[in-house]
Amino acid sequence: MGSLTDTVKTLLIANIIFFVGTLSLGDYAFTLFALWFPENPNFGVWQIITHMFMHGNEAHIFFNMFALFIFGSVLERSIGQSKFIFIYISSGLGAAGLQILFSYLGYWENYDALIESGLSSNQISEMISSAIETGRFPNYINSSNIGAANSLISNFSVPMVGASGAIFGVLAAFALMYPNMPLYFIFVPIPIKAKYLIGGYFLIDLYSAITDSSILGPSNVAHWAHIGGAVVGFFIMWYWKKNSFNQNRWN
Repeated sequence: MGSLTDTVKTLLIANIIFFVGTLSLGDYAFTLFALWFPENPNFGVWQIITHMFMHGNEAHIFFNMFALFIFGSVLERSIGQSKFIFIYISSGLGAAGLQILFSYLGYWENYDALIESGLSSNQISEMISSAIETGRFPNYINSSNIGAANSLISNFSVPMVGASGAIFGVLAAFALMYPNMPLYFIFVPIPIKAKYLIGGYFLIDLYSAITDSSILGPSNVAHWAHIGGAVVGFFIMWYWKKNSFNQNRWN
């Protein structure tokens, strides 16, 4: 794949520094830099950027940085540094936007379900405060509304972290630039064209997002963020290729 390009090297270093800092600061780092639901008091506008450098554990950062290492430099050498930075950041923002959108949809869907179950707005606010502060629900949360309560709290209080959205944008752009490049899936010694391997992974993520089930990876994966990043990366690269931008304009 060749040597690392400057931007990819900088991104790798930045993500590692953030991760080491997270190990030192613990929950405070996630409170400050993870992307929280906008209605959550922990939310800050800067988190739209900083969440891209936060990771939950060693496996999370390893697989994201491995994908960036494998595909990033090839793409950057092909389209130039400025274009690569633009597609990386734009994909990360697209990922955040779509994830927030579906978090809002889930929040209000469950909020309405709790209202229909007989709770008042004040009771729901009290429930949220109680769940966050004590980890317990008030006694008016019972078997008939516990599902909606759990889902609402999940949308409200689970932050988004990781470079996955930006990475998926890079992968989508790579597949569009090199659709027939043979790639090898881990543990499967058979070459698969980039458009099939990356496209297949996208379809698995789409299925997981729609069904709220996880086929690959842990159950807390932000699938809509992956999809948002991939869609943004794909359409940016498609637009550039379609209009044959002069690369010098971006370097």
